[in-house]
Amino acid sequence: MLDKNTSEIKFLIELDDNRVPEKLMWSAKDGGVEQEEAKAIMLSIWDSKVKETMRIDLWTKDMPVDEMKIFFHQTLVAMSETFKRATDDEKMADTMKDFCDYFAEKLELTK
Repeated sequence: MLDKNTSEIKFLIELDDNRVPEKLMWSAKDGGVEQEEAKAIMLSIWDSKVKETMRIDLWTKDMPVDEMKIFFHQTLVAMSETFKRATDDEKMADTMKDFCDYFAEKLELTK
């Protein structure tokens, strides 16, 4: 991919002796992000050859559980919005959003 129109996103993961993430940093120069710290990363990559999703899910050992719940909720909401844009399937996107509301209610998250 030696196209002159490229963009790069980098992740730097600092690990402890047991290879557990202690620090997550990311950069996306085109987006103005340089070595920003994060507590969690969820990355999904579609492999069209085998029709399978490859995933990387990382979080630091000091990621608070209450923040992890919010992170999951916001990720689910974003996925429902992306699903709508990608498929134009409004009915299923609405169903997904209903689940997000249920998820937030059960975890007693405030909007």
